[in-house]
Amino acid sequence: MANVTTRAYIKGIGQTPRKVSIVASLVRGRTVADALVILDHTPRRSALVVKKAIESAAANAKNNDNADPKTLVITTLSVTAGARLKRFKPHMRGMALPFQKKTSNILVEVSGKVKEKKAPAKKAEVKKTTAKKAEKESK
Repeated sequence: MANVTTRAYIKGIGQTPRKVSIVASLVRGRTVADALVILDHTPRRSALVVKKAIESAAANAKNNDNADPKTLVITTLSVTAGARLKRFKPHMRGMALPFQKKTSNILVEVSGKVKEKKAPAKKAEVKKTTAKKAEKESK
């Protein structure tokens, strides 16, 4: 059985990369099933976003690459800085202080074994039985 690697990339998450990478380090290198259980019980807001990214990568592997969901393992889980929104906050004496709203991007790669395709059912047997029924009805 061959291994296949599938990825999911989520951009523009409205949380800082530092906060998201703390949660990502909890599940890096684990199986997909274990990672989802860990993230269900992690009391951080970024756990939901990381969970959705892992679920997306697992769904891509299952639907696009015909991978077995039980064999999926997280090979890469990286969090990088995304675009920064530059804003201003009112301050004393008519001043405005600049600040940045940081966003992050998540890349998830999962790898697993490809399912073997089952042989199609033989249709010749079905045709023979219908032909026999037709002969009986005509007599």
